[in-house]
Amino acid sequence: MTTLPKCPLCQSEYTYEDGDMYICPECAHEWAKNGTTESSDDVKVVKDSNGNVLQDGDTITVIKDLKVKGSSLVVKVGTKVKNIRLVDGDHDIDCKIDGIGAMKLKSEFVKKA
Repeated sequence: MTTLPKCPLCQSEYTYEDGDMYICPECAHEWAKNGTTESSDDVKVVKDSNGNVLQDGDTITVIKDLKVKGSSLVVKVGTKVKNIRLVDGDHDIDCKIDGIGAMKLKSEFVKKA
């Protein structure tokens, strides 16, 4: 039995072969068996609290009460946020929350809806 390589992006060990390509089912990354990747840019994989890969435009649900810095407002558990945008940085989700406005969230405090 041959050992397949781990995904170069998310380090998942659940990769599989498809023709002359390796495919990662967790982050959907594909790369050739000869080691070259199809895309030359480095793609940051953002995962929610359950390990699901997030993408621009997804709908998420907040899993913990979050205090809004500099305000007395609180984002309550179960708040749904539509049409997120992934950004670089410590807070990797940029979104608008009804009643609060534009916010940045950490992916560890949300789950994909």
